[in-house]
Amino acid sequence: MPRVARTKNKSKIYHLMIRGINQQNIFSLDEDYEKFIAILAKYHKKSEYEIYAYCLMGNHAHLLIKEGKETLSHAMKRIGTSYVSWYNWQYNRKGHLFQDRYKSEPVEDDVYFLTVLRYIHQNPLKAGLTKDIASYRWSSYNEYINQPKIVNIEFALKMFHQERDKAIERFKRFNQEPNHDQCLEMPTKRETLSDKEVRHLVLSKYRIELATLQNAPTIIQDKVLKYLKELDGCSLRQVARLTGFTVNKIFKV
Repeated sequence: MPRVARTKNKSKIYHLMIRGINQQNIFSLDEDYEKFIAILAKYHKKSEYEIYAYCLMGNHAHLLIKEGKETLSHAMKRIGTSYVSWYNWQYNRKGHLFQDRYKSEPVEDDVYFLTVLRYIHQNPLKAGLTKDIASYRWSSYNEYINQPKIVNIEFALKMFHQERDKAIERFKRFNQEPNHDQCLEMPTKRETLSDKEVRHLVLSKYRIELATLQNAPTIIQDKVLKYLKELDGCSLRQVARLTGFTVNKIFKV
């Protein structure tokens, strides 16, 4: 089936979301988040895009971005290829990391621009990762409050007020307002699998009891752990509990 052409808009501003294949994490350690932000900074100079907001969220990331001198598809290919290459080297893995192409939607007016901006900054809050968006390290919120690094903060702040101090205060209030914004929503993940279901799936597929996996040949261990790591509804901690392997060992398979 042919791919549908992406919607273009006059503003050239888009809300993008990239996510891990099978909803697996694409960021786990601080250096993963730091590397992705460094790559955004690197290709900002080459592609000349403008970033207005970002939030990195474990198994997905949001960007509010304006297309620069090259197409956004080209710029995102640069970013994705660079990060996946580093990530695979870092964790001694092969293959795809991201789920299909990135998702995108055009942002054509100031009202929706601000809606997306707030939605991105409130992602960690709505996901239950923090009670205060200012305390979340991997979003652009604090670039607006403190010192910008890779984000063009002037464009958004001028929508709040021409004076910087007043603009920042209004920005804070706006981003902390309770709301029901929905922008490029993540698909709902299936319910968590029970221990019994996980054991049954492994027994049916590999003819091995999880409790005895540590006694199996390394090649079998790796196959089973890789399968469980990518299985929807099964967490790394659950796998660690059922197999006796450490979370770090499972993650690096």
